Amino acid sequence: MKSRSYSTRTVAEKDLKREWFIVDAEGATLGRMTSKIASVLRGKHKATFTPNNDNGDYVIVINSAKVRMTGKKMTDRPLIHFTGYPGGQRFATPQQVIDKNPNKLIEHAVKGMLPKSSLGDKMFGKLFVYEGAEHPHSAQKPKAL
Repeated sequence: MKSRSYSTRTVAEKDLKREWFIVDAEGATLGRMTSKIASVLRGKHKATFTPNNDNGDYVIVINSAKVRMTGKKMTDRPLIHFTGYPGGQRFATPQQVIDKNPNKLIEHAVKGMLPKSSLGDKMFGKLFVYEGAEHPHSAQKPKAL
């Protein structure tokens, strides 16, 4: 019997070649940058992409405090967080989030673009966001994304 050419090939964990990428967020637009990061974390840039496996790469983001948004979104757009308790809806603008913790804005944007499952949690674990230009991952020799 002939094999089907359209069947999904699964790559074993030991055969995966994970790479490290670095992204400088200084002056980058939040949505465009984070959609590219989410794609790399999922592994969609690889020929071996499988939707039900985590075969993505590691991503380091530096200068998270210097990310930008177009228009007046930085001051006017509300970000909503629900604590889980009655009346627990909390609102903040992206500028307030950056002032409090600059890494949270990028993490929030990327997490929303990943699968909502334990697989998405594994992918999110490969994202490292830093406020300044220094990071402790120089031994991994990250490439520019």
